[in-house]
Amino acid sequence: QVQLVESGGGLVQPGGSLTLSCAVFGGVFSINSMDWYRQDPGKQRELVASISNDENTNYADSVKGRFTISKNHAKKTVYLQMNSLKPEDTAVYYCNARGYYSDFRPYDVWGQGTQVTVSS
Repeated sequence: QVQLVESGGGLVQPGGSLTLSCAVFGGVFSINSMDWYRQDPGKQRELVASISNDENTNYADSVKGRFTISKNHAKKTVYLQMNSLKPEDTAVYYCNARGYYSDFRPYDVWGQGTQVTVSS
């Protein structure tokens, strides 16, 4: 079974930067898309950024111009570079990956989440 392992969260001051990483472990035939979501307690999980197999990217309006999603195909890893962080960016950030196993079964898996706290 495919698993996602996230890293890179932490505490940062407003205006600071963090880079999150999400690595895919396990044998897969394809990774069609990888997304970053975030969730604050009491709120719905929201899509922050996504990147498709052909490198198309999308961002939530609230992070456009500040966050950049990218991936390394060889390492099966997606990154979220977060700049000019604001207190309202504080949340647990989750990675999601969708694709197919070698037997063409689809998968749709989530990482364990990593806490990002923006505070002075």
